[in-house]
Amino acid sequence: MEAPLAERIRPQKLEDYISQLHLVGPSGSLTQQIARGVIPSMIFWGSPGTGKTTLAQIIAKQSNRPFYELSAINSGVKDIRDVIEKAKQSGGLFTAKNPILFIDEIHRFSKSQQDSLLAAVEKGWVTLIGATTENPSFEVIPALLSRCQVYVLNPFSKEDLMALLERAMKLDTIISSKKIKIKESEALLRLSGGDGRKLLNIFELVVNASPEGQILITNEKVLELVQQNTVLYDKTGEQHYDIVSAFIKSIRGSDPNGAVYWLARMIEGGEDVKFIARRMLILSSEDIGNANPTAFIMANNTFQAVATIGYPESRIILSQCAVYLATSPKSNASYMAIGEAQAVVKQTGDLPVPIHLRNAPTKLMKELGYGDEYQYSHNYANNFSEQEYLPDAIRETKFYDPGSNSRENGTREFLKNRWKDKYNY
Repeated sequence: MEAPLAERIRPQKLEDYISQLHLVGPSGSLTQQIARGVIPSMIFWGSPGTGKTTLAQIIAKQSNRPFYELSAINSGVKDIRDVIEKAKQSGGLFTAKNPILFIDEIHRFSKSQQDSLLAAVEKGWVTLIGATTENPSFEVIPALLSRCQVYVLNPFSKEDLMALLERAMKLDTIISSKKIKIKESEALLRLSGGDGRKLLNIFELVVNASPEGQILITNEKVLELVQQNTVLYDKTGEQHYDIVSAFIKSIRGSDPNGAVYWLARMIEGGEDVKFIARRMLILSSEDIGNANPTAFIMANNTFQAVATIGYPESRIILSQCAVYLATSPKSNASYMAIGEAQAVVKQTGDLPVPIHLRNAPTKLMKELGYGDEYQYSHNYANNFSEQEYLPDAIRETKFYDPGSNSRENGTREFLKNRWKDKYNY
């Protein structure tokens, strides 16, 4: 069985490597290290199809080192120990020729599996190169991450992708034997999403599905053969957090269009409806708060409803709630108030509760005067008595500053009438 096109034209030398000039170009951060053969342990972080495996293989070949490869998908601790033992026998301790251990999708390793790599990396038995599509800060244990340099591999640019197609048509024995003309490339490039391997897979699919003779590549032909561009959305990966962040920021920024778009991205990616509703529930308090207290009720009802209904109908309820929250007046005054109060608590410690505010459940406490001077608000005009509710050390400290919106403007006037100049409302 023939290897895929991407494998058949995989570059073997650095000068044939396409893209990632910030790493391996003339002034790239890895170029001189590769030339000298002094290679640190490292993590390659990038989207699928950006050349992580290829670059690791080239580094090993050009530095003349033994190369061992594991996939985190189907390897366990025993496999790791076995390959480390082989590496110890084939390399020299703390030499420039330490074997390279390449682990693809290292983020899939558990903590214990990653722990099993520490001694080998620290003692110089192997030079580790890990490849991950996920943020290493989240997926690689700190002890291992601190022993590795992290290099980011970017998605292929349009120029990189076109160079990859030209390479395939020139160098691959099968493709180069066919008469191929790329009349339109937009669909190929768009469907690839900057993934070089995916581009070559689509290209090979279109070529193999075309009759012999002149093969004309057009956008229509590509889209017809590639029926659906699968939505890229990993519910446990970094993009998960990026899209949720864009969703929340769109609502906070009062843009219902952005909110609905990012909501659709999550829905099409199969995100848990309760997760989406939970985020909106938090936002309704954090970013809308008392500017529109009904928003919290709406979000809470949405959470309960989608938990009961599920997909596909929940998308309608989620959309209604997202639009409502996006078009509500905003205030983070309550959120800021608790943040400032917590900061004061951390700074001042356990300040004593004023005597008049203390509870007096026992005779001794009553004899000590606990609660004696407390003024029960309902016994006073307008249900208000101007007494101190804060410890003496922070008296007159203002934590809550009403937002600038119609509802909280009224709240500000209410507080100003009650407290006069005490809190400078």
